[in-house]
Amino acid sequence: MSVTDEMVCFSLYSAARATTQAYRALLAPWGLTYPQYLVLAILWNEGDQSIGSLGDAMQLDSGTLSPLVRRLEQAGYVSRTRSAEDERVVIVQITPQGRALRAEVAPIRTRIAELAGIRDDAHRRRLISELHELTALLQGASTASAPDATTRSGGSE
Repeated sequence: MSVTDEMVCFSLYSAARATTQAYRALLAPWGLTYPQYLVLAILWNEGDQSIGSLGDAMQLDSGTLSPLVRRLEQAGYVSRTRSAEDERVVIVQITPQGRALRAEVAPIRTRIAELAGIRDDAHRRRLISELHELTALLQGASTASAPDATTRSGGSE
């Protein structure tokens, strides 16, 4: 057994890459990327979102998310408007074309689960719960153990 077989990080990395590649192949007929699909899934399930709330949900900064949303807008799947309450806030809304797309791409989620060997809801919920717990633990550890600027620079100045 190699060292990569013994490390959780390699297994997580491999699973994430394999998931992205599987989605890429299945989404290709619609010209969608996996992150674009995730944005659409959030909008389909939760309704209109600000760029900030989308960024929180996807754990992306606005500099990464804005071009992705702009491409979805150019494809006609979403629209962006400024909030009436706060002009600095951009609201992303699904368009009728984006709503219609849901029916076409909805089976992909089920197909990915089948490819991954996830055949029932209990297995799916258990896996999701474990991944959420792992994510929360690692995010908590990374913020708690992040060295401050003086430590990184080799001491106080």
